[in-house]
Amino acid sequence: MPDPRRFETGRKITWCPGCGNFGILKALKDSLARIDIPQEKIVLVAGIGCSGTITNYVKVNTFHTLHGRVLPVATGIKLSNPELIVIGHAGDGDAYAIGVAHLVHSARRNIDITYIVHNNLVYGLTTGQVSPTSPLGTRTKSTPKGSVEYPINPIALALSSGATFVARGFSGDPQHLSRLIEEAIKHHGFSFIDVLQPCVVWDRVHTFKWYKERIYYVDEIEHDERDIIAAMRLAYETDKIPIGIFYRVKKPTLEDQILSNKNPVKSD
Repeated sequence: MPDPRRFETGRKITWCPGCGNFGILKALKDSLARIDIPQEKIVLVAGIGCSGTITNYVKVNTFHTLHGRVLPVATGIKLSNPELIVIGHAGDGDAYAIGVAHLVHSARRNIDITYIVHNNLVYGLTTGQVSPTSPLGTRTKSTPKGSVEYPINPIALALSSGATFVARGFSGDPQHLSRLIEEAIKHHGFSFIDVLQPCVVWDRVHTFKWYKERIYYVDEIEHDERDIIAAMRLAYETDKIPIGIFYRVKKPTLEDQILSNKNPVKSD
């Protein structure tokens, strides 16, 4: 039987008790154990924020990079050694603020990496300021009268940028999330998972209970994963929150294009 304990490092976990990151960590280790990839073939890349310390807790190759720069580093690693399984982790502030342009370009290039975003709707590490995914009207230390900015829709952004695997998970259901991560790693192309991850300290609204009352599973409805228009409709649902695989298609990756030299750059 697959044993996720072989990925344990023995490092003390510094997340707050009850943090949604624990569910993501469990899901990741479970998925890696099932796929049974040699540990030396795996590289985790993480940025700044609470999510960034995940590299301390998984016994594989790791790289802790600058704020917002997870995807450039992950791209460089993958292109230098295409045999590696490269998995990026970032928070919603890291991924959708300073790092948002990298998400767009990594998706359109279809680089063969997996990008997991820990989306807790706030800047948790710096005491709960609003992030790009904070709902309109969110009151924090930085927005005492309520945020006046409309939030980013991560799923719609990934779809419109060209990602070939787009999914949403929930850290309160690590078993389901683990299956999503497994499918994302197996996918040949840019795999994006936005994970709803409650912050138990700085967001008392979007709790585990709040999400559990609203989520439903995409695989329980009639949905064609190859239909990007249907995926967009799901991305903009507001009354309920769908989780699962929104979109999955096959398409040549950046590495495929480079190695085959089918589209050489023409010089003047």
